[in-house]
Amino acid sequence: MPDSTTPRYAHPDAAAVVAGLEAVRDKIVQAAQDSERDPATISLVAVSKLIDADGIVPALEAGHRVFGENYVQESKAKWPALRERFPDVELHLVGPLQSNKAREAVELFDVIHALDRLSLAAALAKEIERTGRTPKLLVQVNTGDEPQKAGVSPSQVDVLLSECRETHGLAINGLMCIPPAEAPPSAHFALLARIAERHNLPILSMGMSADYPAAIQMGATHIRVGTAIFGERPRAAGA
Repeated sequence: MPDSTTPRYAHPDAAAVVAGLEAVRDKIVQAAQDSERDPATISLVAVSKLIDADGIVPALEAGHRVFGENYVQESKAKWPALRERFPDVELHLVGPLQSNKAREAVELFDVIHALDRLSLAAALAKEIERTGRTPKLLVQVNTGDEPQKAGVSPSQVDVLLSECRETHGLAINGLMCIPPAEAPPSAHFALLARIAERHNLPILSMGMSADYPAAIQMGATHIRVGTAIFGERPRAAGA
């Protein structure tokens, strides 16, 4: 029997998913042009957490291939079968990652956005060596230093990057952030861009459904959009 913490999966209307995807793509083009950027340099990560596999198919059939998930176990249940049909999918882990899930994450994902501590770096390095798979790795930065949120403090990014590279031999490809919900996001995006520039990191994962035009203005290369494409997620059963 499901309890109050059991997730329920949404099955959005196919036409609504395609319309949402097209609207987001159009808005990306407009935001890029407003910032004198090439829209082709911005990757849309369609975040499909808590969307059932059949609900993702309309976006795949519309030609989209870059998707994000928050949970390793949910992704293992959905994506192997979807990838049999659509083998060119690029799958991103955009939620927090426990060190004991590093093996599964390295086996399943092409990009991991959640590297934020040395213990996780060690676990990922071990699994990368074991499997020979080399997912792109992004360091998550807690730009607002929020105690309840994952991510390394901006003051500790330099140390973490150095340890990842020199101690664990990891190639770090970029940075990710989630600004505080109540704060204007642009200052946080600008901070992340400055850190990335200082370390010559090419990927900037920032911006979600509510603020991705601002992120594009500040240099985002990857934006993570879920609600604007797939609609609201369901609450846990019984909530």
